[in-house]
Amino acid sequence: MNYYLKVLQNYAVFNGRARRSEYWYFFLFNVLASILFTVIGKVIGFEAISTVYTLAVLVPSIGVAVRRMHDVGKSGWFALIPIYNLVLALTEGEQGENQYGPDPKAETI
Repeated sequence: MNYYLKVLQNYAVFNGRARRSEYWYFFLFNVLASILFTVIGKVIGFEAISTVYTLAVLVPSIGVAVRRMHDVGKSGWFALIPIYNLVLALTEGEQGENQYGPDPKAETI
């Protein structure tokens, strides 16, 4: 949950690096929240609530994806390439500092 909140706090940050755990925990909680808002929307009769949530987390989602690409040493534009971006998101980040910033894994150890 901390990673989800961290991504939301850095909602428009497109520089730096994001660890795999930050990216995938955000993805997990985002999917769970989307499902929850879809169910709530159907129950209360306001199905647009899930659309509002999706639009609210669109910029943070793009930001964490770009930072994840930076962690593996690639440009943020690689997040637009289908399938390959998934491979990169699953790949371990570069150890040590790269052109996008310091190693986020080293900061937590």
